[in-house]
Amino acid sequence: MKAVVKWLDNMSFVGESDSGHSVVMDGPPESGGRNLGIRPMEMVLLGMGGCTAFDVVLILQRQRQEITDCQVELSAERADEAPKVFTKIHVHYIVKGKNLDTKKVSRAVDMTADKYCSVSIMLAKSVDVTHDYEIIEE
Repeated sequence: MKAVVKWLDNMSFVGESDSGHSVVMDGPPESGGRNLGIRPMEMVLLGMGGCTAFDVVLILQRQRQEITDCQVELSAERADEAPKVFTKIHVHYIVKGKNLDTKKVSRAVDMTADKYCSVSIMLAKSVDVTHDYEIIEE
């Protein structure tokens, strides 16, 4: 996997992925940015959310669960001093569907956290990562 990040101007950059997609990143005005794009650390958090949501949906579909929606809410804390790394991340899954098996949802959440989500597992080596879930019957 490869990626390229190109400086545009001020503190704005465009990141281009191997798959041909691009995203604009920018800093806050107090750091010379113009707030035109996502912050890099926000992107890391979103990457984790996307990775783990992908896993949970795929696992539940393979278990023939009638999942109709999956939302992942992430909250993170960062260190006060530079480098302002993540110190805690909490992942809250909201899974909607019909007749969802609680044990299967719980297992899917555990499997993404412990076995499948590369981003979550990588971050958990240095960050306190916790998770929980709720099921909404439709």
